[in-house]
Amino acid sequence: MLPHIDVLDICTPPSSHGAYMRLAADAGKHIIVEKPFAGFFGSPEKHSKDEMLASMVEEMASVRDLISRTGVILGYAENFIYAPSVQREREIVEKTKAQILRMTAEESHSGSHSPFYGIWSEQGGGSLIGKGCHPLGGVLYLKRKEGMARRGTPIRPVAVSARTHAITKLPAFQDKGYLRTTYKDTEDYALLHVIFDDGMVADILTCELVLGGVYDFIEVFANNHRTRCNLSPVHVVDLYSPSHKEFAGMDLTEKISSNEGWIPAYPEFGWQNGQLHEMRDFVDAMHAKRQPECDLDLAIDTTLTIYAGYVSADRKGAEVEVPQL
Repeated sequence: MLPHIDVLDICTPPSSHGAYMRLAADAGKHIIVEKPFAGFFGSPEKHSKDEMLASMVEEMASVRDLISRTGVILGYAENFIYAPSVQREREIVEKTKAQILRMTAEESHSGSHSPFYGIWSEQGGGSLIGKGCHPLGGVLYLKRKEGMARRGTPIRPVAVSARTHAITKLPAFQDKGYLRTTYKDTEDYALLHVIFDDGMVADILTCELVLGGVYDFIEVFANNHRTRCNLSPVHVVDLYSPSHKEFAGMDLTEKISSNEGWIPAYPEFGWQNGQLHEMRDFVDAMHAKRQPECDLDLAIDTTLTIYAGYVSADRKGAEVEVPQL
């Protein structure tokens, strides 16, 4: 279909992203890439985390050269960045020249619907890359924007410490049937501590161990304000149902287990989570031949930070430098 399109939106499992990016770029087509952006898809039993990180440095350099050579516009589809709450915080940081001292952020829920999730050779990892890419991308974005506002250059991650665990694989875990547990060779819990080049920090938590729907937020602690950016749940529409039968089959909020009782229902899917604003920015950027808010540089920093995190977790939390291209 490449001869007939202007933009390729890649929504396949991460293991095929690289091949499709190359095909589209060589054909001169603009690209939108869903997250996770890229990964190492060999077996974790046969390859060390250090090998994975080194491979990702080469891959990210290759992708950057490809996009530069072909001149296409690439949009990295991290919806956290386009969420209205995060964009409001970006505006506050830029206008007040705030210094962000620390951030905490999370994406967690009861497990992905994708049959490829939990298979390293398809996903490139578990919770840290599959869910952690969202809050991590958001905090990296806000620090980049702070740096541009205060010093004219992005503030970037330089080191990480991380731990990962497979909680649902532990002999002590008692399965009540509400959490997904079918993970082949990946973690279902991750904690990532990020250090930026200005010495400030962020802490990312992500897991498959949370009931009651998707739990997404970024909290910012700055030298002149504090903001809690809620992505899900957002209490714009609070809906009460006396019986799950009343709204059977309706998509009221993501990954909630039952449409019964009080439900923080979506005002519009894609609005509070950023997807609507994300796609508008990508199309406008490609039409105007400018870079989108969520671009290749952020995709590369997010990917390399995550794989530095996997190296750290393999070393039981030791600090690991984030490679800089």
